[in-house]
Formats: sequence, C-alpha cells, structure tokens
Amino acid sequence: MKTKNDSAVRGKHRKFVSGFVSILGRPNAGKSTLLNALIGAKLAIVSDKPQTTRTLVQGVWTTDSSQVVFLDTPGIHEAETRFNRWMMDSVLEALKERDLLLLVIDSTRPLSPADERSVELIRKTKTPALAVFNKIDALKPKSLLLPLIDQYSRWHEFEEYLPVSALAGDGMDDLRSSIVSRLPEGPAWFPPDHLTDQPERFLAAEIIREKVLHLTRQEVPHAVAVMIDEWKEEPRLLRILATIHVERPGQKAIVLGSQGARLKEAGTAARLELEAVFGRKVYLELFVKVSENWRENERFLRELDWRSMRGASGPDLPDE
Repeated sequence: MKTKNDSAVRGKHRKFVSGFVSILGRPNAGKSTLLNALIGAKLAIVSDKPQTTRTLVQGVWTTDSSQVVFLDTPGIHEAETRFNRWMMDSVLEALKERDLLLLVIDSTRPLSPADERSVELIRKTKTPALAVFNKIDALKPKSLLLPLIDQYSRWHEFEEYLPVSALAGDGMDDLRSSIVSRLPEGPAWFPPDHLTDQPERFLAAEIIREKVLHLTRQEVPHAVAVMIDEWKEEPRLLRILATIHVERPGQKAIVLGSQGARLKEAGTAARLELEAVFGRKVYLELFVKVSENWRENERFLRELDWRSMRGASGPDLPDE
C-alpha cells in the first residue's frame, strides 16, 4: 500500500551516479576548452598550439545527483621523441578502467588517416564512447557536419554523436546529460567543492607556460617547459620564482624579446591570473634557461610531471 509520503521518501533517497570519464582526441581538437566548459572553471590551459596539454589533468563536476571525474589528456599523435612517448603513455593510461570515453573531434578540420587511428584506440578499449564534434560555431556550412558524422559512424559504433562548441557553450547541457545518463550508481569520490587534484605549483607553472605560448612564434611552444624553483607563502604575499626552459639559444631570445619585453609581458599576464586564481598578491620572477634536448631527458621529464613538481636543474642531470 502506498502513502502520500512515498514520493517524498524516494526523493530523499534518489539514485546517485558517479563515474570516471576520459577526454581524448587529436591535438587542437579543443579537449582542454571542453574540460573547462564542463567543469565551469579554468583547470587546463588552452592555446592554438598543438600539444598544449602534456599530462593528465583531472576535473571534477558535482551536482546533487551525480559526480563526474573527467580526465583531460594530451593529443593523440605519433610519438617520435621520448617526450612524445611520455605524453602518449598518459593517453594510454587514461583509457584504462573508465566508465565512458569522450572522443573530441575538430569538426572544421578535414579528415585524415590520423583521425581513423584515434578511433582505433577507442575501439580497442571496448569502453562506451561518445563522439563529440567540437567547434561547430566555426563550421561553415553546417551541412558539412553530416558526412563527418557518417564517416565516424562507419569507423566505430559510438553511443551518441554530439555537436558542441566548447568555446561558445553550445550543446554543453546535452553533452552533460548524455554523460550522466550513462554512469553507474556509485558514491561521490570527492567532496562537493573539489575541482581538481592538480597541486597549486603545477597550476602556476601551467599558467606561466600558457602566457609564453600566446606570445611566442610557432617554433618555440614544443620546446618550452616551466619549472617552479621557489614557492614561498608569506602572510600577504605569494612569492614564486620560476624557470622557463627552452632547447636553443634562439628560442631563448624569442621568449625574452627585445630587451626582455616579451618575458615581462608574459610575466605580467601570468601574475594577474595567478592573483585571481589564488586570491592574493603574487610576486613572480621569471628566468629563461637553455636546457638542450630536455625532451629526450628522462629525469627532466620526471621532474616536469606535476606529481613531482619540485623544480630541477635541467637536462645536465644524467639520464637514469
């Protein structure tokens, strides 16, 4: 026998769903912009340069009835250097034990064999996946989307094919609903106010790198790494000293700019954003160092990982 209070009781004990979702795709597909849009906060840096994301970035989105743990990944690409292999190892790690995968596709870019290879990675996992066609705000004419969806459906049977614009916010509510509807019943793995597992030092280093990427030429971005050398919290001030590592003297000159003007501009932009993020005054001092072939140095790459963000003296350290 049912009573009038039955529905109220069910409301109090409604099903809570949770799960782990990896965001994958080729370089410059807009994965980091999508993560930031899904979470509603800037957790991953963005730029128009390929391979801006270099390591796994976690973002957590929590509502009254669900919690989704997203994992942003480096772009799927051919790994030719040790650094590239390190990034692709992160991608492969993000494919393991996921509840759902999002394959982010730049809908404005012509199809290529690399697109099919990225789908092959998804297909091998046998994990449910959504095909997310990003940048539809820039797609002209919109009718080009239909043959693109048709080709991806031939490569793999995705759970759903969703057009979005992470930058403009189009389609984001539908995407969130599609994700949540496919998650299993489960607990909240993190407190409601938890957004990311990235330490503050890593976030600071990434913000600095983002500003450098925005101000430098095409040949510099891949060769830029940022290490936090000193992090000192004072009562009214956060003091940060960081080194921007590049591989060649010519790249150092580009980062510095005429009489250090470009470095100063990047530092000012980074400091303002850091103050907004951390809610306090920031003293930021930047240095530029030539660290030859750091992308091939295993120990340097380990130090670059946010899990051990302590700073390093650079690739003059011996490989192990």
